[in-house]
Amino acid sequence: MSKTIRVVIAGAVIAALGAVTSALQAQTVRVVGTIEAVEGSTLVVKTRQGELKVNIASDVTVFGVERRTVSDIKPGQFLGVGAIPQPDGTQKAVRVQIFPAGESPNPGFRSWEGAPQGTMTNATVETSVVGVQGHELILKYKEGEKKIIVTPEAQIVGTVRGDKSELKPGAAISIARATKKPDGTLEANRISVGREGVVPR
Repeated sequence: MSKTIRVVIAGAVIAALGAVTSALQAQTVRVVGTIEAVEGSTLVVKTRQGELKVNIASDVTVFGVERRTVSDIKPGQFLGVGAIPQPDGTQKAVRVQIFPAGESPNPGFRSWEGAPQGTMTNATVETSVVGVQGHELILKYKEGEKKIIVTPEAQIVGTVRGDKSELKPGAAISIARATKKPDGTLEANRISVGREGVVPR
């Protein structure tokens, strides 16, 4: 087999793998809303886009989302911070989520739909000090770090292990990645449930 043919085949394989990856990514959707009804192992969820039905996987993991304060944020914790970029290069926190020990989902820095020009930083707290503008955090991830300013207006929540019994009508829930099946139905194996008025995102 000539070198040219091998290069063409390799390119085709890479393209095919890319297409498969894109297809797999397209098969997951984010669901945020309120449970309207529970029909066996199916949740009927009211979202801003309309009503959705989500099947609960047999191995589903449920997390409770509770209110926290800035004093609960410690070095070494893994946070998810939705923020707004500031002119000085810092990020002003809108929402801070403290994950349980051992949980570090989707580390890195990316856009966030929760606010105009919003950003999301999922990273580990390197330092936490009180500054002039508010509480200042340095969050570190593999590709770099971000300075986060947490003011009293920021919502701070913590994630703890929950129970399937919390999946009931009236509960506010968030599913980061509901899997879309070939027949169009949705299935979730990880669901966050708000507690005491908290709305998970």
